[in-house]
Amino acid sequence: MTTDSTITDDLPAGAVITLRREGERWVAKEEKTGVVSQGTRRQEALENLDEALQGYHGAGEPPSEDELRELGIDFEQNTSGALDDSATFD
Repeated sequence: MTTDSTITDDLPAGAVITLRREGERWVAKEEKTGVVSQGTRRQEALENLDEALQGYHGAGEPPSEDELRELGIDFEQNTSGALDDSATFD
């Protein structure tokens, strides 16, 4: 199997990636971190894994306040506290 040389260039030397077919999807996993991604093609699974690893290693960007609002997060009602005090986790 050959892949585009730009994919997984940021992986440390010796990184082990497994790639397997599961039904209609390809699943790619970086064994050391356990980060897994998938795609309909091998190339897509590897590209998605590369993106997931960037997030895992902190290369991603935090969401903007507008993006969080689109997800339904209300900053005025969002408070920190113990999970034991939350009715959501009862």
